[in-house]
Amino acid sequence: MELGPYVNDLQRQLVDAAENGTDDTRAVAERLAAGLDAATRLVLLDALSAAVGEITRDLAPGSVDLRLRGREVEFVVAAPGADVAADEPSGPAPELDDVSTSRTTLRLPDALKARVDEAAAADGLSVNSWLVRAVAAALQPRQRRAAQRTLRTGDSFTGWAR
Repeated sequence: MELGPYVNDLQRQLVDAAENGTDDTRAVAERLAAGLDAATRLVLLDALSAAVGEITRDLAPGSVDLRLRGREVEFVVAAPGADVAADEPSGPAPELDDVSTSRTTLRLPDALKARVDEAAAADGLSVNSWLVRAVAAALQPRQRRAAQRTLRTGDSFTGWAR
């Protein structure tokens, strides 16, 4: 999504609004319009980011990510259940008893973040979806071990005896 047309439209509207004013008013409006580019882009990115957050919350367990490539904005949508191609085995899925989501800040070293980006791209997933799967997979073995411990009846012993 290119933000340029929206920025240009806002600049044009500012200049048009000043058309009925004096020469000084029109000159000031033209100078202001020229300086609006960066500020307008930041405001639009903030609005898009907030919208993506709301959509992701409603789309859970799917997600929408906002990526900035140069001056282009790109949306990456991971629909629920569409994260994995049909012929690939799916990894452990997180339990979805509660469909609400939580936002967590995760600080990664740059080198690790680059590896996460590469792995997510290789799997055809957003970084968020990839991280959710990685966390779910990391927790899966613990759940199995806990279940095995509770299944024991107490009749078997291991170790040395005298």
